[in-house]
Amino acid sequence: MSDSQTDSLSVALFSEMFMADQLARTALSKAMPKGMELSHFSVLNHLSRVGEARSPAQLAKSFHVTRGAMTNTLAKLEWAGHIHIHPDWDDARRKQVTISPAGRKARDAALAAITPIISDVVRSIGPDNVRAVLPVLREMRAKFDAQS
Repeated sequence: MSDSQTDSLSVALFSEMFMADQLARTALSKAMPKGMELSHFSVLNHLSRVGEARSPAQLAKSFHVTRGAMTNTLAKLEWAGHIHIHPDWDDARRKQVTISPAGRKARDAALAAITPIISDVVRSIGPDNVRAVLPVLREMRAKFDAQS
């Protein structure tokens, strides 16, 4: 394949990915419970999955955002009662973040709202097609992660 063909293929791939990302974010944002943003759901979902406290810096690194952006998200989640921010018992200069019972309920409500949307997309595309594309997307993610 020539360089110009590879460039065209690259542009087409990323154009489709960016458009799919934008459309998915819009659809899922509309389905979120009142007051919840995708970033809030993402943090709650992450904390729920890992099952242990994380520092704001660890969360910022996990989501590839600045500490300031994560601090803003965490402040909103704390105000809503969805997380607890407390001192790190090993180093009082640092903080730790845990999901609250209310945060688990909010995460579960958001998941219940978006699951039909994403399940419908997978059904429409076909589970076999989704299984086939996942390794490619994971490899792309790994390549970008190695560059950051």
